[in-house]
Amino acid sequence: MRRPAVSAVWAVSALVLAVGCSSGGPSPQPGSGPPSGTPAVSSSPSRRAAEQTPPATGSARVVRTVATGLRTPWGLAPLPEGGLLVSSRDDGTISRVDERTGRTTLLGTVPGVLAAGEGGLLGIALSPDYASDHMVYAYFTTESDNRIARMLYDPAKPAGERLGAPDTILRGIPKGMIHNGGRIAFGPDGMLYAGTGESGERSLAQDRAALGGKILRMTPEGEPAPGNPTVGSLVYTYGHRNVQGLAWDREQRLFASEFGQDTWDEINAIKPGDNYGWPEAEGRSADPRFHNPIAQWHTADASPSGLAYAQGSLWAAGLRGQRLWRVPLRGTEASAPPQAFLKGTYGRLRTVVAAGGDRLWVTTSNTDGRGHPSKTDDRILEVEVS
Repeated sequence: MRRPAVSAVWAVSALVLAVGCSSGGPSPQPGSGPPSGTPAVSSSPSRRAAEQTPPATGSARVVRTVATGLRTPWGLAPLPEGGLLVSSRDDGTISRVDERTGRTTLLGTVPGVLAAGEGGLLGIALSPDYASDHMVYAYFTTESDNRIARMLYDPAKPAGERLGAPDTILRGIPKGMIHNGGRIAFGPDGMLYAGTGESGERSLAQDRAALGGKILRMTPEGEPAPGNPTVGSLVYTYGHRNVQGLAWDREQRLFASEFGQDTWDEINAIKPGDNYGWPEAEGRSADPRFHNPIAQWHTADASPSGLAYAQGSLWAAGLRGQRLWRVPLRGTEASAPPQAFLKGTYGRLRTVVAAGGDRLWVTTSNTDGRGHPSKTDDRILEVEVS
C-alpha cells in the first residue's frame, strides 16, 4: 500500500535543501561539550576554514578489489592494528579480512542469530576502548527481537574460536521480515548510536516509548546516554522508517540514511529530539512538525544503506540503485545536487566506511537474495574519492 504522496517538485535534480528545525537539542552535560549530532556554534577562522564548501562535482573510482567470495556481508569495522572485521548476515559469523592480501579468517559465530528476510547479523562496531578491552559490538536478529551485544575478540585463539560469549547490552528492539535497521556506530562522544527500523509496524516510528523506527543513543553498557532529549530514554530521534547509515562530519555532526517506501529515500541531518516524519511524511514535507531531509532520491535510484563522510561530502551506498552517491555539504545542508558513481558496475552496494583521507571501503551485497551475484561476489572494494 502506498503512503500519502508528497510534492513531486522535490526531485533529485533540485536537491539543495535546507534542514528543517522542529525542536531544540538537549543541554550539554557538565564537561562534555555539545552532544554529538548538535551543530556547534563558532565563527572562528579555524571553524570557517573547516567549513569550506567542497566542489559541486567530485569523483569516485575503484582502486582495487580487496576481497572476494564473501557471503551476505553487512557490517564492516576497520581494526586499528590493520584488517577489516566483516559480519555475514545469513551465516551469523564475523571474519577478519587482511586488507593487503584479501585473506579471510573466521573469528567465530554469534550465537542466537536468526537470519530471515532482512534480519540476521547486521552492523558491527569496535568499542571506543578497543585498544584495552578488545570488545566488538554487534546488532543482530534473534527468534524474539533485535538486540545489541558485545563480545571479546581474542586474536590469539584458534580461527573460529576468537569471539567470546555475547554480553547483551540491549534487547527488545522490534524485529520483522523487513525494516530491522541494524547500523551501529560509536560517535565522537564515546556513545553508541543505533539505527532501528519499524519492522513493518508503522505506528512504532511515532511512538516515543518504542525502540523501533528510531535512532538510539546509549552508553557502551546500553544505558540511556547523558544528554538525551528525554532523561532515562534511549531515543535520540524518532519518526524513522528504516535507518541503515550513520556518519559524522568533521564538526561532529551526525547524518543518517533512510529507506523510503514507494517515493523517496532520504539523507537526514540529525538533530536530537526531532521527528523525521514517518509514516506521515516520506521525503520532504510542508508540515512544520517534521525535520526535512537534506537530500532525497526516488527509491529505484538509491535504497541507501551504509553512509560515510570523506572529502567534505557524504557517501551513501545504494542497494536497489546499485550506485555510490555523493552529497557535498555546506554545514548541515547539501551544497549541490547529489552525484552518482559506479552505477550498475558492481551491483548492489551495502556498506561504505571511511578508510582515511580520500579512501573508502565499500562492500557489495549481491548474495543477499535480491542481487545477481558474479563468481567473485560478494566483494570489498577500495574506492578513491574527491
